[in-house]
Parts: sequence; structure tokens; C-alpha cells
Amino acid sequence: MGQYAVRATLEFDFVESVVVADLDLDAAERFAANCGPKAHAAHVEVTDPGRLAELMGDADVVLNTVGPFFRFGVPVLRAAIEARCDYIDICDDWEPTLEMFELDASAREAGVVAVIGVGASPGVSNMLAVEAARELDEVHALFTGWDLDSASPEHHGSEPSAATVHGIQQLTGTIRTLRDRRFVDRAPIQRFDIDYPGLGRYPVWSIGHPEAVTLPRVYPSLSSCVNVMSTGRLTIFALRRLAWLIDHGWVSPARVASWVEAGGRTGTSDTQELGEMLATGDWNKPPPLFALAEGSKDGAPARVGAAFTSAPLGGMGGATGVPLAVGVALLHEPGERRPGVHAPEGVFDPDRFFELLAPRCMPARTSPSELALVTRSWESVSLVEKLRTLGGGT
Repeated sequence: MGQYAVRATLEFDFVESVVVADLDLDAAERFAANCGPKAHAAHVEVTDPGRLAELMGDADVVLNTVGPFFRFGVPVLRAAIEARCDYIDICDDWEPTLEMFELDASAREAGVVAVIGVGASPGVSNMLAVEAARELDEVHALFTGWDLDSASPEHHGSEPSAATVHGIQQLTGTIRTLRDRRFVDRAPIQRFDIDYPGLGRYPVWSIGHPEAVTLPRVYPSLSSCVNVMSTGRLTIFALRRLAWLIDHGWVSPARVASWVEAGGRTGTSDTQELGEMLATGDWNKPPPLFALAEGSKDGAPARVGAAFTSAPLGGMGGATGVPLAVGVALLHEPGERRPGVHAPEGVFDPDRFFELLAPRCMPARTSPSELALVTRSWESVSLVEKLRTLGGGT
């Protein structure tokens, strides 16, 4: 994910230099050499605050892609604040998200702007939620969601990827969601039935993620906010059994992460899946990456869905790393600085976010409304018809 973020960041004219800092200096040097003269390599042990401060002292912004974030999110942000260096990351764990919000006062005092969770989910999903919510007069519930079968991380090396470890972490123990206007900690993989405008009703299942704890900060009127996944019932059955084994101490999360990756599930990209669903007409789940807002419009109950219609090339790496680079560009744009710790929906305009991201997707989109396709319960047009007009994922 860091590789895709670096390449995309270097495309912006305002970027003078990028330091690729990694534990494996040889790998960093090889990668930087392939990125052109503006990329340089450096060695860093991410648990060494002194070395982090040394590197960040000469930087304008640090892009943190070191996962899993329940281990490495808070210390890297703390180092950035101490170095007075702006910060942006792809944190996808809700627990460190809350811990990083507690550093808000320190960031404001240091004049540091920190934006956490600027990837696919969270990140794109948060922007989709804003697009959906602003169509309503009142917003009562927000769902952010994605298809588990198209969310397989690339696997490099003998150890399971941080993304897989993260996924196992968020499918076990308890997760925090907003229910009945209060935050509650409950077991994940709980079923919800959503009615997606222009598609119909589908089952989805809860999984731990930051959106459920960040969106209520922007929408205090919410009574419910949950991050969900869609997949087949056999997968849900297997995940619940694996979670039970972990929660009861029969097997370690790391072992299960290795099993998942050894299973060889490669998944498909969001764009590929959209194309396959359009080609076959077999639309048996919500969009691969979406947000759903429920509330009222003109005094009547209403629902709005916002679907991501394309994605950067590179699977999960591109879908996560390229939005992070777009976040760097938004931090650089002129305007009032807002020091502190924020989620993307608290500081970024979704139209500008999607405007910068649209040409970096495949197929490229020409406008924010094409990339974040909105369907409304009070309209008769279906999402499939709208996607076919766009060309869908084909």
C-alpha cells in the first residue's frame, strides 16, 4: 500500500521529494530507484522514536502505511506531533483511532494537521457516507460497507500481511458501534438487513472499523452507525467458527491469518467485480464499496446509497494507497489549516476528494458524481441502469 501511495504522491507537481523509509533498507533503495530522482530511501525502525523524529524533522508530512495500526498507529502519530510534522495514514482499526483522537489537543498545540484513515475503507467509504448523508434533511443511520470477497490483500513474504492480521482482529472479541444513540461493544459478525436504493434488500454483517466511531463525530444526530461486510453465508459460517476458536483461546489470531492466506483466496478488485455483476446480471449483494444513509427527506422516510464505481489499479494496494496520496494533495491545497486530529470526513470536501481520485481510477471517471454514484429511494431508476450508462466496471 505504501508503494502505491508513494508512486501516486510523486505524480503531483508540488511534491519535491519523498523519502521511502523502511526496516528493509535494500528493499527501500530498490523501490526508490524505480521511482525517479525525487524518491530517496532511508532505514527506520518504526519503534525507534529518535529515528522517527530525525526523519520527520525535515519533512512537511509523513504518510504512515505501517500496519497493523493497533500496534503502530499511535506511536508514529505521537512522533509526528513531537516533530511538528503533518500526518496522514490508512489506519483501519477502531481502537487506535480513538487513542489517536486523544492526541488532538497535543496536535493543535504543535500546529500539526493529522488525518487518520484515508484509504479505501476507511477513507473512500467516509466520503461516500458524506455524499449520501447530505442528500437527506435528517440522517438517522449510516452504514459503510464493502464486499469481503474483493478485499483480499496481496501477500508478500512468509508472514501473513498486516491487512489480514487486521481483518482477523476486527472479526474477533468485541467491536464498537453506535446503536440507539450510544456506543456499545458487541461481538462482530452480527447480521443486518439493508435496503439499498435502486437494488433491493440484502443481508450484511458487522465488522470492526473506524467509520462506526468517526462518522458520529460529524453527525451527532445519528442513532445508528455500523461498518458492514457482504459475503456468502458459507464464508460467514466459517468466520464465526474461526472467531470462536480465537476467542476461546484454541488458536492464535496469527495462525488463523496464515490459514486464510494459505487458502489462496485472491479475490477480485472492485472494478472487476462490478464488471462481472453487470455482465452476468447476477446482482446478489450490495456494491463492492458503498455507503447507505437512512433518515428523512421532505418529512418522509428516505434512504440514499453512494457506490464507488471504479478503483485505482493494483487491488487492495492501489485502492488504499492512491486515496492516501489524494489526501496529501488536499492537505497541500490553499485554505485554512485546521490543526488537530481528524477523520477524513471532518476536513475533506468529498467532491474535491473524488475529483482528484476519479482520473486515477480504471476506468477513469470524469466527475465526482460518476465515481460516487448516488441512488435515492424516491427515484425509480436502478443502480444497475446507472452503472450500465457509465460503462460500469467493464
